[in-house]
Amino acid sequence: MHHLGIAEIRLCVMHYCMNWQSISFDWNHARAFLAVVETGSLSAAARVLNQTQPTLGRQISALEGELGATLFERAGRSLKVTQTGTDLAEHVRAMADAAGRVTLVASGQSQAIEGLVRISASELFAAHLLPSIISKLRIIAPKIVVDVVADNSVSDLIQREADIAVRNVRPEQPDLIARLVHESSGRFYASKSYLKKHARPRSYADLTAHEFVSFGNTEQMLGYFSQLGLDLESGHFKVGSANSLVAWEMVKQGLGIAPMSVDVARKTPEVEALLPQETPILFPTWLVTHRELHTSRRIRLVFDLLAEELPKLMA
Repeated sequence: MHHLGIAEIRLCVMHYCMNWQSISFDWNHARAFLAVVETGSLSAAARVLNQTQPTLGRQISALEGELGATLFERAGRSLKVTQTGTDLAEHVRAMADAAGRVTLVASGQSQAIEGLVRISASELFAAHLLPSIISKLRIIAPKIVVDVVADNSVSDLIQREADIAVRNVRPEQPDLIARLVHESSGRFYASKSYLKKHARPRSYADLTAHEFVSFGNTEQMLGYFSQLGLDLESGHFKVGSANSLVAWEMVKQGLGIAPMSVDVARKTPEVEALLPQETPILFPTWLVTHRELHTSRRIRLVFDLLAEELPKLMA
């Protein structure tokens, strides 16, 4: 098993410090800001950081002054994060995650973090994107045991069958923490063999003359297509499977058309993108975990690594 050597540790620290030097605000102010964003209020953030609300409020005001930007809209005692604040939070969170991992690696603590972490993702996602991230995790924390649950359902989190889930829909359950890590572009795809037998569609209207492959929940897909202005019926779906690998294989074999993110489709030479002139479809990627599990060191480490590496793979 390969472990990080001192040279690699130095590179990690150097990379972090270079990023840090490009930031002009005080880290304590940034940490206060992030705590308010993640907890939703000054009082909750003050409890998390073990500080008083006035102190936290002064740190937020100082950060806004340093940046020359409004990060929160104040309405009485409530705070609503602005778009600028939302954008900044992603960068501050990435800095905090990177700093935490550098500290773990440099001190050797990550080598001591151990135990099972179950990651739930769709079959396609689990097959195409997770393996390379797990390889990095094996170097950083070799005592963590990873079990990938290839499943499209969110119930595995609710029933504690998984610790972290990768989903394309944000869950609404209040006990879950969700972080948007990427929005991929997507298009409709068909195999080259399918296009040899059927006229290539030139518009959304043309798609109504074609057959589609269902990825499990046909009614849900119809609702999504309707939002795109595509008027389809259940009769357009002649084949399908709740297993996304099987459904995508059906598309590859020429059994119909289906939407797919470019991250997966570009690894599939058998298919071609349709309607390149149309606005791409958006496929959001959410990382989800339980609130209480997010305090576990091993789960936090895996969660943060996924949050950092997934956007790189999907960029």
